[in-house]
Amino acid sequence: MNKINNLQDFTPFFEPQTVAVVGVSTRNTHALPNVFMRRIRDYGFTGDIYPINPTADEVEGFRCYKSLADTPKPVDYAYIGVGGAQIPAMLAAAKGRTRFAHVVSSGFAEVDEGKALQEELVAAARAGGMRLVGPNCMGLYSPRGRITFAEVGSRELGHVGVVSQSGGLGTDIIRRGRNRGVKFSALVTAGNCADVTPSEFVEYYFADEHTHVIGLYLETAKDGRRLFELLRERKASKPVVILKGGRTQQGLAAAASHTGSLAGDDRVWVALSRQTGVVIVDTLDQFVDTLLLFQSVKPNTAQPTKRVTLFGNGGGTSVLATDYFARLGLDVTPFEQKAIDELAALQLPPGTSITNPVDCPVGTLSQDEGRVAEKILDIIFSSGKPDALVMHLNLSAFVGRVKPEVLDNLMAAALRVRDKYPGQAHFMLALRSDGEPNLEERKREFRVKALANGVPVYDEMTNVGHALAALAAHERFVSSRAQH
Repeated sequence: MNKINNLQDFTPFFEPQTVAVVGVSTRNTHALPNVFMRRIRDYGFTGDIYPINPTADEVEGFRCYKSLADTPKPVDYAYIGVGGAQIPAMLAAAKGRTRFAHVVSSGFAEVDEGKALQEELVAAARAGGMRLVGPNCMGLYSPRGRITFAEVGSRELGHVGVVSQSGGLGTDIIRRGRNRGVKFSALVTAGNCADVTPSEFVEYYFADEHTHVIGLYLETAKDGRRLFELLRERKASKPVVILKGGRTQQGLAAAASHTGSLAGDDRVWVALSRQTGVVIVDTLDQFVDTLLLFQSVKPNTAQPTKRVTLFGNGGGTSVLATDYFARLGLDVTPFEQKAIDELAALQLPPGTSITNPVDCPVGTLSQDEGRVAEKILDIIFSSGKPDALVMHLNLSAFVGRVKPEVLDNLMAAALRVRDKYPGQAHFMLALRSDGEPNLEERKREFRVKALANGVPVYDEMTNVGHALAALAAHERFVSSRAQH
């Protein structure tokens, strides 16, 4: 079976013209294959859909076919959700008419009794002339191909390409990513990786013009050498963020029972990061937050991020964030005297701190209906010269207490200053709330506006800190490589 080495080989997978759905039921409309067929129809898939059921004439308005060998046209993408023991014979009988089989069924090498069946599955795919994705996963989410296994997923084609060995975690990534503003070029759940490996998908994402940042959730070291060589060969040409499962002895055992994976020594992954510039994160939230930042800002490799200015309302928040950022290698240090003198000349109300962090009570930020922020930020950019500016707003102090347009004016002022000093500093926003429904609604509205202007939005300063530290590490790696 030939390996996939170029963009063209993967196109039928991510942009199929014909989709077969194996396992559809005339009695159980909640069966996964039925649900998948309805989802891609509702998502806007315009190609041909072929339900495979050997005993039915029609399912949910679609004509059925007895096997993969009987469809009117060759199949680009087959979604397979039947009992594992039935699948090998089905694939072997496809007679070279199927390009990719995505097997979502479980019961293979993730359990001891299924290891032989998985070997049989791979051999059958080879005999049937196709590539096998999975098994033990949930499917594909591809906005460009109008394919989705997930219930929710934006139709917008974005720039974040993800491979997840876990199907459930893949769903979480899509849902959380959508809520936070991540826009995907594609997300593949790969399960046991019995045939097509993560490195092959990564190779596709490196070549794909739509994908600007790559995210991986991995449990296995299978094909690790090829992945390492690929990442070393493409060193930081696109940012790569890895969430690695099985980095402890207990996690390794959990990974073995989940996808039948041997997770490998954690030191190997640390070395991989040092030698290739990939970013290793520890939690799902860090993973999504970091992808969002890479999606939203252009890394400044000429001057890697180090000096950070914090600007907003909430002195305690600023103090805690300063400590947290320092532990991540980011400096929130006082401005030089020139910037302090210029800020002092504004004669801001008592309670305003102007040394960095710049702490402004709501009364200060409400001056001139929020437009005072433009004067403050202009001085910060021109004289403070930060590498990154984090604006943090505690929404509970605004909503219901000041005019609604104050928040909009604050954002508009920040955008005008950012655009006045293009490329000087990364700009990100933390919108903090206590969970009250009216605050959350305002937060969602504000997030949409900010993202439309290229500003990533986070819930807390800790979320900003980890993402910014990851960006800084990537910038340092690229900068160091350019100097050698």
